[in-house]
Amino acid sequence: MFNFFNKNKTKVFLYNTLGRKKEEFKPIKKGQISFYQCGPTVYWTQHIGNMRAMVMADIVNRTFDYLGYKVKFVRNYTDVGHLTSDGDSGEDKILKTSQKEGLKPEEIANKYISLFESDINDLNITEPSFKPKATEYVDEMINLVKILLQKGFAYETNLAVYFDVSKARDYTKLSGQDLEKNISGKGAGDVEDPGKKNPADFSLWFFKAGKHQNALQYWKSPFKSSLVKDGEGFPGWHIECSAMTRKLLGKTIDIHMGGIEHIPVHHTNEIAQSESANGAKFVDYWLHNEWLTVNGGKMSKSEGTAYSLSEVKEKGFNPLSLRFFFLQAHYRSPQNFTWEALTSADNGYKNLINHISSLGDKVGKINQEYKKEFIDKISDDLNIPQALAVLFDMLKSNIKDSDKLATILDFDNVFGLKLKSYVSDKSKIPAEVEKFVIQREEARKNKDWARSDELRDKIKDLGYDIKDSVEGQKIIKLI
Repeated sequence: MFNFFNKNKTKVFLYNTLGRKKEEFKPIKKGQISFYQCGPTVYWTQHIGNMRAMVMADIVNRTFDYLGYKVKFVRNYTDVGHLTSDGDSGEDKILKTSQKEGLKPEEIANKYISLFESDINDLNITEPSFKPKATEYVDEMINLVKILLQKGFAYETNLAVYFDVSKARDYTKLSGQDLEKNISGKGAGDVEDPGKKNPADFSLWFFKAGKHQNALQYWKSPFKSSLVKDGEGFPGWHIECSAMTRKLLGKTIDIHMGGIEHIPVHHTNEIAQSESANGAKFVDYWLHNEWLTVNGGKMSKSEGTAYSLSEVKEKGFNPLSLRFFFLQAHYRSPQNFTWEALTSADNGYKNLINHISSLGDKVGKINQEYKKEFIDKISDDLNIPQALAVLFDMLKSNIKDSDKLATILDFDNVFGLKLKSYVSDKSKIPAEVEKFVIQREEARKNKDWARSDELRDKIKDLGYDIKDSVEGQKIIKLI
């Protein structure tokens, strides 16, 4: 790939949730990026809101790759320890589904990982460098909890090992919350564990005791509880991401991404435990994507609006039309899904494909003027909607079709819309279509417009169309 970044020293700006402003991106290691995204908890089929988050992270990955960086990208699978409430209450999500479906926890995880992998493949999402399962890194989690206990940031009760938020430095720097209300607003006796010091303290390790005594996933640990032998239990959700990040990317990473819902609890807790254990800054740039709403409201399983990609496909839509829909809103902007909006995006995607197939099969030179404008947009906090506008402006310009084709294929390294597969290939055009094209050209030379229109209709019946240009007739494969 043409390394535009290194040649022209393009500056990239990202909106950092930590500083609440756009900041110039400066990597820890020159030309390299360590990037972590909170992946799915694999206990059910992910809805299209989750898929939007995956596409937005894919845009980050593709953009930095396009700009010449070597990206080390980790997206995890949470297959244990995530309770039905992010705040350590309720049942384990995997266990709950396991009991409902009559399958073992690992069978539930594998089932929904398989479905997720199929969906992201349909959406043309780039494969991460690593896809760790939480259950594969329990030893690393135990080690991290041991460090926190040794440093005095954690304590044990008979039900769990907790992180003491009163010991953390600047605990709410990401969320901006008032910690004093969390610590002293209610007594510790109001929480489920009477041994818990502060209501805001969060679990690092749950013992196989109390409400978790029937846990199906548990491991031995060095932690002490009078209610269990050998410290048997399982990790809390928050420690999982910290341990996997530390093992695969290091103590300090460049970018961490997730949904805005993770800011007040999950990401806040990741920062507290990671920085307390490691004695180093956890993440330089925090990126958070906004939610996808449905018909102006929150997605709801009970109301049947938590649509899956399979439902999108069942209605006859190409998954890449959904991706094209996602690209029309900035990652930090809320986006509202309706079937009408998806239909509009589907038509837009088809029109784009038809335009591409009308450009012929000769790939010329990338137009550097439009490329520079494109890079300006993607370098400004990943402004994909404006980058799409550059693409459409380029298509309306008077540059050669072969150069348009080269430029749009270059841009698609970021968009990920598989546009190359729609480039016209004369070798695949049916002989009957070619015959009608030749006959139509003859009719046009003779100014027999009725015959020309008749032949064009026959061509359309065969799934193709004709674009008349100064360079002659161009055959378009209809979508």
